[in-house]
This record gives sequence, C-alpha cells and structure tokens, in this order.
Amino acid sequence: MDNSKKKLSLGQKQSLAGWAFLTPAVLFIAVMSFLPMIQALFLSFQSGKGANLSWAGVTNYVRMFQDPVFMQALKNNFIYLIIQVPIMLILALILASLLNNKDLRFKGLFRTAIFLPCATSLVSYAVIFRSLFAVDGLINIVLIKLGFLSTGYNFLGHPNSARIVIILALIWRWTGYNMVFYLSGLQNIEYSIYESAKIDGASPIQSFWGITVPLLKPTILLTAIMSTNGTLQLFDESVNLTYGGPSNATITMSHYIYNVSFKYVPNFGYAAAMSYLILFLVAVLAFLQMKVGDKRD
Repeated sequence: MDNSKKKLSLGQKQSLAGWAFLTPAVLFIAVMSFLPMIQALFLSFQSGKGANLSWAGVTNYVRMFQDPVFMQALKNNFIYLIIQVPIMLILALILASLLNNKDLRFKGLFRTAIFLPCATSLVSYAVIFRSLFAVDGLINIVLIKLGFLSTGYNFLGHPNSARIVIILALIWRWTGYNMVFYLSGLQNIEYSIYESAKIDGASPIQSFWGITVPLLKPTILLTAIMSTNGTLQLFDESVNLTYGGPSNATITMSHYIYNVSFKYVPNFGYAAAMSYLILFLVAVLAFLQMKVGDKRD
C-alpha cells in the first residue's frame, strides 16, 4: 500500500490540532454550564422543601405570577432597566465623543478616571453609596448646608429614593465601562469625516447625530443588549446597598431567587422556575433589540 495515502495533509493536521485544543474546553463548558441548565429546567417542574422534591408540572410558573414579592421584584427590575440603561448609555456616548477629541489634553487621565468605578469591588462601592446617602452622610450634610433640608433625610428608608440611589449607583459604576466600547468604535471612524462635515457647516450636535450615532449603531446595539442582560440579573446592588428594603421595595429577581434558595426554607424548584423566567426575558428582549437595531441585510 502506498504510504503517501496514509499521510495527513497540512489542512487535516491543522484541523485536528484545532479540535484537540477545543475539545477540552467544549467538554468543560458542556459539563459545567449546559448540563446544570438542563437539570435546572427539570428542577423547575418540581416542588418541595430542600431535597424532598416531587413533580409539580407548571405549578411553580403559575405561582410566580401570584407571588406579590416576585411581582414587586419584576417591577423593580424593569424600573431600573427603563430608567437607568438609557441614561447610562447616552451619558457614555456623550463622554466618549468628548474624550475622542484629538485636541483634548490629559485624555488618558480622564478616560482612566471615568473607567475606574467599574474596576472597584461591588461590595466596596455599595458600602460607599450607603455611607454617602446615610442620614448623617455626606449628601445630607451638603443638602442641609445649602438649605434644602433642615434635618437628614433617610434616602434608603423610602422606596422611591432608595430606587433612585440604586439607579445612581449603577450609572456611576457602569457608564465608564460602556464608554470604553464607544471610544473603541469612535477610533475606527476617520477624523476626516468630521472635518468634512465641519467644512460643510455642520455643528458638533449635527455631527454627533449624523455621523457618530449611525456609525456606532452596532456598538450601541451590543451595549444595549449587555446592559439589558445585566440589569435583569441585577443582584449585588439590591443585596449590599439596600438589602432589598424597605419592605422588599427595591428587591430584584436575582435577590429574591437567592432568598428562596438559601435564606428562607430552600425551595429550589421555585427558584429554578424564576431563573428560567429571567432567561426567557433576556432572550426575548435581546431578540427584539436585534430586530429593531440591526438593519443589515
């Protein structure tokens, strides 16, 4: 038999080498991610306390919409999503446009300062915001000094103000993160386009809406999907900043899932059902954003 027929071509060798590197990672992801997701799906159709579970059909899914705490958590997540995400993305886009100016001095310093909040520990920044908005915190001291308040206001003790604090904290932390994506996109846009628009008499605002926004549409879509995903899974701010209070007024879905799983008498079937609702909401909203935002053929 001709030995040349047994030899692998260069392309086949490269393909085998690629699969050799990919296979362990694929198996690891399948075992550590997809298998637990399938188990959680079956678990969501079971009910019981702790490990004593029995088949319950769609009972857990029906229960969610009859649970006032979960409905409050769902409402809170959408409040944060509708208010915080647009403000954060618009602010990030404006900051990126300002910091993309080639004539601006100390650009590196400004970019680092705006990005740094997202590098801080989630627990640490929650503690900082709790201190700032405490009854005797810096915000109350400044407001009293300026004459807006006569005594300290309990921002975290009232539902609306507590939600506003969470929204402010999210904007402070994640605006710089999204700004980096926009800066990366802006640096791929030729500066001569802006110069041509300026020669044609376009104002900075017209250039922003006519050049920057259209050319950054794919990046804006990406950050919108990621921000929506993150907001629907919001956990740390509810747990560390407001503890879900007052009276579950600021609790999020992920926080409530944690409570049902580990804080109260464990009901893993109900927690799994709530988790799959979050997955469904994330998938539907991402699909809608792709259909609305991505106009490519």
